Amino acid sequence: MNHLEVQGLGQVSRIGLGTWQFGSREWGYGQGYAGHTAAAIVRRARELGVTLFDTAEIYGFGRSERILGEALGSECDQVIVASKLFPIAPLPPMVRRREHASARRLGLDRIPLYQIHQPNPVVPDSVIMRGMRSLLLDGSIGAVGVSNYSLSRWRMADAALGRPVVSNQVHFSLAHAAPLTDLVPFAQEEGRIVIAYSPLAQGLLGGRYDVDHRPGGVRATNPLFSPENLGRAAPLLDLLREVADAHHTRPAQVALAWLLSLPQVVVIPGASSVEQLETNVAAADLQLADDERAALTTAARSFRPVSAARTAIDSARRRLPWRSS
Repeated sequence: MNHLEVQGLGQVSRIGLGTWQFGSREWGYGQGYAGHTAAAIVRRARELGVTLFDTAEIYGFGRSERILGEALGSECDQVIVASKLFPIAPLPPMVRRREHASARRLGLDRIPLYQIHQPNPVVPDSVIMRGMRSLLLDGSIGAVGVSNYSLSRWRMADAALGRPVVSNQVHFSLAHAAPLTDLVPFAQEEGRIVIAYSPLAQGLLGGRYDVDHRPGGVRATNPLFSPENLGRAAPLLDLLREVADAHHTRPAQVALAWLLSLPQVVVIPGASSVEQLETNVAAADLQLADDERAALTTAARSFRPVSAARTAIDSARRRLPWRSS
């Protein structure tokens, strides 16, 4: 497993584990998953050298943090646990209270990476970061990160904190490649990291789905899986399968390897099973040729999914009892 050295965190594994699904029923994994499978996934992740485990107070309203903390047990202090503050009323006293609550659920005295889950459209970072800076100064957290921040807001968060905000966790994959333009170059120049969540686009890049085979559960509401977007994704998915065949591997591993070929990028795929975790981690050993990386980048930039609003309108039209003229 390759690692990146990150200020305030130390060695961060290039492949981490996202744990949204641990405490959230919307994924449809069932009680057995939360009670048994999740712990087995965490144990195997540690055996494979994974050091970054990402969660949030809002995931299952704290259940994800509890499950992760219990699964890590005595190893909690040997890994980089990253949690996130959902920025509702994020005044400094509330930031402190919420961090302490997350730490208790995780079984930690100190959260290594504490992130703001998304920008607050009303409360400026100059207010939120006062609380984060206080937590840094008293050792309650090891480093500050943000999530879903634009480059300009990331820079403003830096200024508000008065020291580097070490990470920005963003939606990033071959199906959502916008961070290539500005966030990745900034992270490379400044020695920060971009943490890619949904790096497999909720399974789209696994190559299993197409217009005639669409997913259920929480994925069914994702506009990426609308018939039109699945059709638009076909050239990208065909290329993924072609590269995977050339390496005798799977499309999902190619999609992760593409992200890992970028400087200062870390990925945090979830896993529904130990086997899926092992498949994800194996992507760290896959080396793509320059022409393969270039072709995948071109295909990613060319993919133009339609918006959620457009998807909803098209879906409503298909249900109408008459045909549009």
